[in-house]
Amino acid sequence: MVNNDLHIIMPVKDSVEMAEKAILAIIHSGHKVCVYDDNSLPENAKRLDNIAKENNIPVIHISDITNHPSPNYRTVLQLAQQQALLENKHLVIIESDVIIQSDTLCRMASKVEDGVGMIAAITTDENGTFNFPYHYARKGYCRTKGKTTIATHKRFSFCCTLLTNQLLHAADFQLLDSSKNWYDVTISHWSIDLGFRNLLMLDNPVLHFPHASRPWKRLKYTNPLLYYWRKITLNKDRICSQWLVS
Repeated sequence: MVNNDLHIIMPVKDSVEMAEKAILAIIHSGHKVCVYDDNSLPENAKRLDNIAKENNIPVIHISDITNHPSPNYRTVLQLAQQQALLENKHLVIIESDVIIQSDTLCRMASKVEDGVGMIAAITTDENGTFNFPYHYARKGYCRTKGKTTIATHKRFSFCCTLLTNQLLHAADFQLLDSSKNWYDVTISHWSIDLGFRNLLMLDNPVLHFPHASRPWKRLKYTNPLLYYWRKITLNKDRICSQWLVS
């Protein structure tokens, strides 16, 4: 089953082998995806063009739009919001290190209703265990009393997340702070502040290979000290401190 009310995007920065698997999973579900290439190496950008041509999907090279160095997630989100609003669709963001199932997107779309801002599919490892960024759901799962979809005020990730058309009309992505990087956190808090409910689907798992699209972040698991040193000294993933406790 295909849902035509979705504008689906995937930001990509190199890591094309992983991205191709993620793209093909979306194609095999019957949906199209718009790929945003954020300054991949020339050989990888060319591979993305070939993948797009083979699967009849668009690829947008951010380098054709701005000379700002990667990351350009803010620009991607702004362009995607504009397009989704133009098409009068919901926006779905799927990271290039996430493999969806054939019914993932339709099941997410089935949860759209008035007052819902965001809907996220739970991320798991290959053993089916909830993993980054939804570790917190492991503890909360036993307290859901059989609920398979829960409303939460905790931060969402854009691993595999639907932003409703209603939220897109209410939140202006042009106001995203260019000095920050964690826009998934920002927008999930905007959604709550605007009075929407954010839903996490515990029974709609997608396979997540944490940070396969951003190799430097794998240090978090192999060398935490070096990871946090680089994060601080290189100002990676800057985020407002008041949201770290949410």
